[in-house]
Amino acid sequence: MAEYIKPNTEAEFKKNFKQKKPLMNDTEAYFEASRCLFCYDAPCVQACPTHIDIPLFIKQIHTDNITGASKTIFDSNWLGNACGVVCPTGVLCEGACVYNHQDVPPIQIGRLQNYATNNTIDADKVIFKVGKSNGKKIAVIGSGPAGIAFACEVRTLGYEVDVFEAKAKPSGLTVHGVATYKITNEEALKEIEYLQKQLGFHIKYNSAITTKAQLQDLEKNYEAIFLGVGLGNTRTLGIEGEDKDNVIGAVEFIEELREKQHKMKVPQKVVVLGGGNTAMDAASEAARMGAKKTVLAYRNSKEKMGAYSFEYDLAISAGVDSLFHVTPLAIVGNGKVEGVKFAKTEMVDGQLKTNMNNTFIVRCDLVIKATGQEKMGRLYDLINDLDVGRNAVIKVNETTFQTSNPKYFAGGDAINGGAEVVNAAYDGKMAAQGMHKWLMK
Repeated sequence: MAEYIKPNTEAEFKKNFKQKKPLMNDTEAYFEASRCLFCYDAPCVQACPTHIDIPLFIKQIHTDNITGASKTIFDSNWLGNACGVVCPTGVLCEGACVYNHQDVPPIQIGRLQNYATNNTIDADKVIFKVGKSNGKKIAVIGSGPAGIAFACEVRTLGYEVDVFEAKAKPSGLTVHGVATYKITNEEALKEIEYLQKQLGFHIKYNSAITTKAQLQDLEKNYEAIFLGVGLGNTRTLGIEGEDKDNVIGAVEFIEELREKQHKMKVPQKVVVLGGGNTAMDAASEAARMGAKKTVLAYRNSKEKMGAYSFEYDLAISAGVDSLFHVTPLAIVGNGKVEGVKFAKTEMVDGQLKTNMNNTFIVRCDLVIKATGQEKMGRLYDLINDLDVGRNAVIKVNETTFQTSNPKYFAGGDAINGGAEVVNAAYDGKMAAQGMHKWLMK
């Protein structure tokens, strides 16, 4: 188990947050590529949500055709570089690798993908062409993975594109909500800059779309609109004391840490509420920031957690403690957090029940809520005839990604309630194709 000292300099921060999947050098990439069996009907391709031709790009790396490998990757996944490092490859492509059946480590597909695309981006190789102009303009709301993938794809089809982004930087959760040890700000932004330079889509920063008048303006000035708005801030728990100082949402905590790095102050005792991958990231980051005690608290059993097992293992290896079968009742303290009052939970007739006779307080100075993010329902309410499901996600045609309001298409977390970067990249690309077919009719 690692023990982290609070980082006080940039160098110390980088040491504590060293990359989980470091960039391969040429020799490592050559030898790793040589291990691939180039399976016919490769299971890794089936397991990739964007269906990258993995055996082909690995063969291209092995024959020193790095630019060709990158083209193969980007042709299927516009966020190929980011996905190489942030994807849960262990449950997707690498999890499907045939070597897993032979007690041999699977091919490090994600790192090979990152190696190829990183080399091509750094060399500023031109591998894309803007399609012949068709005179039509498209608006994209949100510059997360779905919005960027959509913008790239429609540029190759000859459309002008304006992307409206509420924040000052692009890339959505890749820059704002993914742990720093998975991808750095520099790497995430470098890929967007590379794509933007070649494909020429415009991003209007600090341009949140929040009113019906703004939407009507977009409807009037653009042929179609893509909703790639993702999710909002962390949901409130609705418990007493949630408004105290030092209570923060996990996505907000991760974003602040990415921005301030070693300058951010993380207190000695931290409680993280939740059992998803974001909870694991937040807990692991708190420990890496030198917190002496970080407790991950979840209402059910370890097996019921939404997090991937390798994400949990990573948090535990960073020095995080876990507490299962507990539910928070209140956040205690005089104006500022001093602890969380929990009750034990237990399964009764297949239902999770709270035992109010068994309560206790875990002392802490900071509470991080990793209890899911709010849906963007307020925005959806402003769009006429937009069919939104009971769980506040937009309903779309599964093939075309068109919504019930034909002028709008959608993808990413807005339609799936929260999935991986790679799923959003796929949605954006397919929605662009769906919209193109609709407009060409």
